[in-house]
Amino acid sequence: MALTVRLPPRVEAALKAYCASRRITKSDAVKQALERLPAEGGDKPSAYELGRAGFGADRTAQREVARNTKRLLRERFRGASSR
Repeated sequence: MALTVRLPPRVEAALKAYCASRRITKSDAVKQALERLPAEGGDKPSAYELGRAGFGADRTAQREVARNTKRLLRERFRGASSR
């Protein structure tokens, strides 16, 4: 399968240097990188998994952080300085 990709100049220069130092073609270098990509990406948690604990974290009595932001911050920082 043929694929055309436009690379930013700095990436193209880095690829050219990489290929020259290892004496391989750009196509071979890209193929190797693409073969490793799925294997490396599978073990990392998704953005949702990383942030799941913070979603819905508004634990105020009325769940109105937006309306009470200044008051809540004032209370939080005053409480922290007295510790």
